[in-house]
Amino acid sequence: MSAGPELAGRLALVTGAGRGIGEAVVAALVEHGARVLATDLAPEGVAALADKYGEQVTARPLDVTDGAAVEALVAEGERTLGPLDIAVNVAGILRSSDVVDLTDEDWAATFAVNTNGVFHVSRSVARRMAGRGRGSVVTVASNAAGIPRAGMAAYAASKAAAVMFTKCLGLEVASRGVRCNTVSPGSTLTDMQRALWADSTDQAAAARRVIEGDLASHRTGIPLGRIADPADVADAVVFLASDRARHITMHDLYVDGGATLRA
Repeated sequence: MSAGPELAGRLALVTGAGRGIGEAVVAALVEHGARVLATDLAPEGVAALADKYGEQVTARPLDVTDGAAVEALVAEGERTLGPLDIAVNVAGILRSSDVVDLTDEDWAATFAVNTNGVFHVSRSVARRMAGRGRGSVVTVASNAAGIPRAGMAAYAASKAAAVMFTKCLGLEVASRGVRCNTVSPGSTLTDMQRALWADSTDQAAAARRVIEGDLASHRTGIPLGRIADPADVADAVVFLASDRARHITMHDLYVDGGATLRA
């Protein structure tokens, strides 16, 4: 007899759920039986997910840079839907610029979402999970956190901070049954990736340059010869959130086709 979907009965919070990797994470969690509290700054995307998946998805707008708003949403979610078993930090922004041209506003905004947002959500859910003796926090970071990228200093630094924060949190709550891990994607076919190709009239050629690498920008190619689909990242998230990863914590799982040569 089948034991049923491996995440049946679990409740997950996903930030940045309205599109791209976040949307794929919601789809994968639902496929594996979880109920999802899907949040995003823009409400349209998560509302569409609630329409698509019915009672398995509850949509709420959320600005992860607002710590009080995060705490209120988590409290409301646990009051109305039940205790959170899983939290997935996906919300993120990318503002590319050489450092000498990077504005204070772009630097602050990048850290406000990519680092402070992870802190706000993780702190709120971890204190509740730790009190119950169980839970899983997964932060979607980037392989840019582990290797220098030209024009991406703010993004890379903010993601590196999010990775180390998640590991430190994992160390603090491990004895209370809460696991904290990160997934670090490389180039993934999302709106964020396409925005980097905005100046290219040939999107296929732009994708080939990413796969083949670019010596002028000191960027390696992708040994597996393909750009990731958001579902590739979502599958890694679901694995780390599941009981199959019950003995894994403080781990950073690269999902980049070998692009960083695991530098």
